[in-house]
Formats: sequence, C-alpha cells, structure tokens
Amino acid sequence: MPGTNLTREEAQQRAKLLTVDSYEIDLDLSGAQEGGTYPSVTTVRFRSAEADAETFIDLVAPTVHEVVLNGTPLDVAAVFQDSRIALEHLQAGANELRVVADCAYTNTGEGLHRFVDPVDDQAYLYTQFEVPDARRVFASFEQPDLKATFQFTVKAPEGWTVISNSPTPAPAEVKDNVWVFEPTPRISTYITALIVGPYHAVHSSYEGPDGQSVPLGIYCRPSLAEFLDADAIFEVTRQGFDWFQEKFAYAYPFAKYDQLFVPEFNAGAMENAGAVTIRDQYVFRSKVTDAAYEVRAETILHELAHMWFGDLVTMEWWNDLWLNESFATYTSIACQAYAEGSKWPHAWTTFANSMKTWAYRQDQLPSTHPIMADIRDLDDVLVNFDGITYAKGASVLKQLVAYVGMDEFFKGVQAYFKTHAFGNTRLSDLLGALEETSGRDLAAWSKAWLETAGINILRPEIETDANGVITSFKVRQEAPALPAGAKGEPVLRPHRIAIGFYGLDEASGKLLRERRVELDIAAAELTDVPELVGMARPDVVLLNDDDLSYAKVRLDAESLAKVTAHLGDFEASLPRALCWASAWDMTRDGELATRDYLSLVLSGIGKESDIGVVQSLHRQVKLAVDLYADPAWRETGLATWTEATLEHLRAAEPAGDHQLAWARAFAATARTPEQLDLLAALLDGTQTIEGLAVDTELRWTFLERLAATGRADEPEIAAELERDRTAAGERHAATARAARPTAEAKAAAWASVVESADLPNAVQEAVIGGFVQSDQRELLAPYAAKYFAAIKGIWESRSHEIAQQIAVGLYPSLLVSQETLDATDAWLSSAEPNAALRRLVSESRAGIERALKAQAADAASA
Repeated sequence: MPGTNLTREEAQQRAKLLTVDSYEIDLDLSGAQEGGTYPSVTTVRFRSAEADAETFIDLVAPTVHEVVLNGTPLDVAAVFQDSRIALEHLQAGANELRVVADCAYTNTGEGLHRFVDPVDDQAYLYTQFEVPDARRVFASFEQPDLKATFQFTVKAPEGWTVISNSPTPAPAEVKDNVWVFEPTPRISTYITALIVGPYHAVHSSYEGPDGQSVPLGIYCRPSLAEFLDADAIFEVTRQGFDWFQEKFAYAYPFAKYDQLFVPEFNAGAMENAGAVTIRDQYVFRSKVTDAAYEVRAETILHELAHMWFGDLVTMEWWNDLWLNESFATYTSIACQAYAEGSKWPHAWTTFANSMKTWAYRQDQLPSTHPIMADIRDLDDVLVNFDGITYAKGASVLKQLVAYVGMDEFFKGVQAYFKTHAFGNTRLSDLLGALEETSGRDLAAWSKAWLETAGINILRPEIETDANGVITSFKVRQEAPALPAGAKGEPVLRPHRIAIGFYGLDEASGKLLRERRVELDIAAAELTDVPELVGMARPDVVLLNDDDLSYAKVRLDAESLAKVTAHLGDFEASLPRALCWASAWDMTRDGELATRDYLSLVLSGIGKESDIGVVQSLHRQVKLAVDLYADPAWRETGLATWTEATLEHLRAAEPAGDHQLAWARAFAATARTPEQLDLLAALLDGTQTIEGLAVDTELRWTFLERLAATGRADEPEIAAELERDRTAAGERHAATARAARPTAEAKAAAWASVVESADLPNAVQEAVIGGFVQSDQRELLAPYAAKYFAAIKGIWESRSHEIAQQIAVGLYPSLLVSQETLDATDAWLSSAEPNAALRRLVSESRAGIERALKAQAADAASA
C-alpha cells in the first residue's frame, strides 16, 4: 500500500488523464479554540480524457462521511483507503466530486497547524502544505502540475480574522462569521493557504508603475505586536517589488500581498500565493545584530521572488524543485546586492560565507545529487530541500549569469514568464528561453552543472623568474571521487571565474586588489592562462575572485602564507569571506589542522568588520573544536577560544553588534568557575559590561549555559519562565531543562521526545537542542543504542517533520568513534529503512567519518 507516498509515475498517469478546473472548499473552524477535528467539504470539478477511467484523489483525514461522484454516492469504506479515495467509471469530459470529511488540527507544522498562545490563551491557525499536505485539510489531486482555481469558505470564531490567497472580504461582507473568498487564479495545491485567528494586522500598499497598486499586509500575534517593525518590513518588500518587476518585466501576478508571521513554523517561510507565512522568530523580541536583519530581508525577498518562480510558473514535478528554490535564492541575494538603496550591498559576501558552505557540505555527503535531482516519489522530495537545491543551485545560476551576461539572462527569464504564466515547466523550457536570448548553446553547460553531482577543486600553478615575474600560470581542476554510496561519476566542468591579484599596501596595511582578469576555465585538468604571463607576481593570487563559480578554491603556498598573516587585512569583504570559507573547507577536509584553523581565526577575526562573517566564524570555530579537534587537545582549544571570546567581548564597542555577537559566543563555551560566575553575575545584574543590554533573549542564552554546566537548576529556570510567560519562554525553558547535566534530566528529555508523541514541533526541537550538549558526551553515550532501537519505529509512526527532527537531531553525532560508525553500519544493513530515513542516517554517519579524519589530521599536526 502506498500510505501517504506518491510516485512520479502515478503523478504522470494522473496528469495525463485529468485536467482540474476548480475546487470549492468549505471549512468549519468555529471550534478551533477547543481543537480536535473540523468539518471539511470539498467540491472538485475536473475533466477526464477518457470514459470509464479510474484514478484517485488524496485525503489525510480521521473520518470521511460522504463521497459523491457525478451525483452518485460511493461506499466510503470501499473507496477511502490508505489516504486515497478511489475514483472509478469517470465520465469523458466533465466530472464533479464532493467529499465530506472530518480533518484534524495538527501541532507538527504540517497541514492546519494549531497553536495556543500562553499570553492570551487564544488559538492561532495557519496552513503549511508544501510538499503534500493540502490533503490534510481538503481532498485534492496533490501534485504541482494539476493546477486549478480555489475558492475557500471558512466559518471562524467571532472576532477572528481569516486570511487566504485571495483578498480578505471586507467586514461588511462577513455574515455569521463566515468568510467567503473569491476564487484564486490557477495555482498548485501546495501554495494555497489559510491563516485564521485573532491576529494583529498592519496594512499598507505598494504603488508601482502605470497606476499599479498592490495591497500589502503584515500580521502577527498580538503578543508580538509591540516588537513588529512593520515599516522596515514594508521597506524591504517594496524594494523587492521594484527590482523584481523591472528584471522580470511581468507585473506582480496576484491581487494582494500579505506576510504573516506565524508560530511554530518549521522552515524560514513559505511562498503561498499572496499569503506568505514566515516564522515569527523574525519578529525580534530582543536586540539582534544586523546579520539577523539581513537574513530576514533575504527571506522576505526569497518568498517574494517565488510569486514568479514557483507560483506563477511552477515545476511540473519535484525533480525541478530547483527551478523554484535556486532562482528564488539567486534573485533575492542579487536584489540585496544590486537594488538601489539596499542596506546590504555586501549580500554576496554573506552568501559566500554561509550559504555556499552549506552547499559544499551537502555536496560531499553520500546523498549528493545533481541540482536537477532524480525525484522518484514524495519520500525523495521531502528530504531534498537541501544545500544543493538552494545554495549550489543559486551559485550555479550566478555562474550562468557570468557566462551569458546579466541582461541576456533576465531577457530569457522574461520570455519564460510570458510564455508559461500560470502553467508548469521543465528544465528544457527555461534553457530554451535562455538560449534564445543569449545565443549560447546551454546543453553542455546544463549537463555539466545541473545534471551531475559533486564539487571541483581549483588550484593555481604559478612559475616565476628570479625577478618575481610570472613565466607560467595554469589553473588545475580536480574532480574528487564522489563519496561512497553516491550515484554518478566525478566530472570536470567549465568555469567562468575571475582571478584577483592582491598586494599589501604598506601605508594602510590593507590587501588591495591590483588586477582582475575574468576568463573561462576549460573542462580539463589544466587550463593555461597566458594573459597573466609577464606580470609581476602579487602577494596574493585569488582564484574565483568575486565568487563567480561554484568550486572549492585553494591558495598556492606563497598566497597562503600571506593570507595566514593578513587575512583580516583585505580591504573588501568578499575576498576575506572567500579566504575564510577556503580555510574552513580545508579544516573540514583535514587539510588544515583544527588548532591551526583556530589560530588563523584568532589572528584575523578582530579585524573582520562584517558581522555576518564574524558570527559564521563563531559557529565554525565551536563546531571545529567540538568535532574536528584531537580529543586530547580539545579542552585546550576550548579554553583558548573561550578566553578569546571574553577578551573580544570586553574590547568590543559598547552596544554594538560585535559586542552582542561576542557575548553569545562567550556564553556558548564558558567553562571555568570564574567564567560561569561572570555569566551568573551578568544575569542577576551584580556585574555589567558597558553597553551590553542583558535583555530577554540574552538572559535565556546565559541561563541555558548555566543549566548545562550545573550552575542553574529547576528553581532558576522556573523563575526565568515566570519573567517570560510566552511561547518563546516555554521553548527556552524546555531547552534549559533538557540541557542539565544529570542522568535524570536526560532521561526525562529523551522520554518526552522518543517515548511520547505529544510535544509540538517547536517544543520538540527545543528539547532536542538542550539534550545534545557537546560537553556531556558521557551522559549521552547510553543513548546511541537507544537511538538505533527506536528510530525506525519513530519514522513509521510520526509525521515527516517530527520524525526528521528526531532522526537528525538525536543521532549520536557527538560520539565520534569507530564504534558509532559500526553501530550505524549494522543498523543500515539490518533495519531495512526506507530511502528517506536511510539517507538521513547515512548523512549523519558521514559526519562521524569526516570528524574522525579531521581529528587524525589535527593530532598529526601536534
């Protein structure tokens, strides 16, 4: 039986048979405050290409009361099985189906999620349907290429608001608390949406060219309203409207644009047409750095870009998911980097230092796959929202823009939207449009970049004469073997790159770019660069300057020595970020010892002005010392790093972003009695650091570390929760309780996640985050065997989001040993997990294997 899975072949057969015209969906949510189930009535009108044909419609529901096909009631017990309703004897041409069911609210972030705010005890609802969860709310042909119009009618409790894809009815139009929405344009099931509850709203509009006016709305819970910086969000949104409409030459395609900050959201945001849902952690309750605002702005722009890439034009099947995600990622960052008045013109620096490192990590796992992935079924796509689909795809698009030219690229995009508006596409449709406008044959480029897996390494090979003049310059390209278990063969690729020459200016002490050459690197082991012959050898040669291509870059020996001494002295942020990223990648690959990486960071981070890069380095150093350091040296490394974080905290500009970032970095590893005394004193106010506001979120950061080190227990946690009686406070308290270094605390946390299925998604995530503490390995060791004993049953009994949290979060990733590898291998060979679970566990296993290699390299350097 298929369960809730759907294969590509089934979807293709259904799409060949059916054309779906419209859905009318009537939901009675008047009992939402109490929860449980709710009545759902779906009327679908569709056409069949054949007479007497059979197919099925999808529905996940506790109870189905009635199924009527073309006026004939069907035997519910006979036709509703395994989350499908069988439909037989279809009429050629028009058909009408009516399904009456009771559907269930969820607390997993899938389907219709229900959350009760502890501040006002009111329920708040929102839908999350990607990939296949519209069927949890109404009967639907759950695949992206069966588009239709959707008309929602919703009965809600008195005083609540209902928001959907179509404009919200005026109050005078709402009779007896029933909200009737106009039909949507033709869209896919997974981008339909309902958000229901006593939400707080702020309204405005976007005024565009030729009299265009788009209503804008921002929503959040009333308990967050005091923190909602709506003007800043509207500013970013309007900037995106201006830039995207100009570049896409296609007006915003929906009637209004609402952004709804909703609780307990699993992802960053979701591109529901005209009704984008965003995790409400982006409504900042406490001081955050500019990097957090930059990330939020990228998320806002990413979802807005989806109104064209994904919503207006949608992939035919999930193997072209990258057509949505890579394009939205590329264009959102390009908008930040190039739009007039942007606050983040350095956005490509952030991309190079954070998102691309995500891609590099993903591309070196046994699950690596082409950007255009082979998606056999829904199980495949559910674990494919990864660093390749988003970040590698966006990087490859940046390469494509360099290859064909930005103007030609966007001309092709414009033709693509014009031709395929409100339709579905494949890769060939986009490539055809780009070939037409650029004059480039993209078949070979597509095969090399979109249809193969893995990552190349680029190294310079430079020869000079006695006077330091370059006599030979070559770029060597390597195609490392794909990880064990990965499909395909390593390939060499064509690259469009820039090569930067940097010299150390004695007057300013800065590394300045003296020359830049842009050229094509052949899909070969060696590419000669004769145009650089005869030039003086600079202090630093940087391949892939400006980050045009997707490749791991290595420095030659002379450049590496200069960068090691002066990494923080690059005048521009992007070459610094590229060198930081290269050093991090070398550390992960065991080419640079962890202790040497720590020394490099400590030598240069004080000169790093980009706060996003600084915070990335904080995370990477902590990860490196925890996982990649020789265990015999680990405590020395942690002590060195923690002392440095405190020095930087005390030296940072008062009240600045760097001070806040260093405070959080210090709190993450504080370990000596004196350091923990300082945390406690900062928390209770008996000590202060000039400019450092120990506000709500920073208080929890300090308390969670004190709990994890045994310096705080239940009385302190309960007292802090009393100060912060909010949903966020409850999550922090759950983290702190699970972090306590006692066998009892670990057992309680484990039981709440593994042995019970009651925790909401966000609270479960918080418990897992507290449970896994890097300095509690001995306490966690007994849970490795428990993990392997439980995980298959959890996967088979819990929803996807909940099961994936557990599968990844509770894998014994801190227990870096051959024993963990052996236990994983034994489970993989005997448990017979499905492909999705096998992938997640295999990815986690690869982390252990990489850590062992890096630890050996670090030990060898001692």
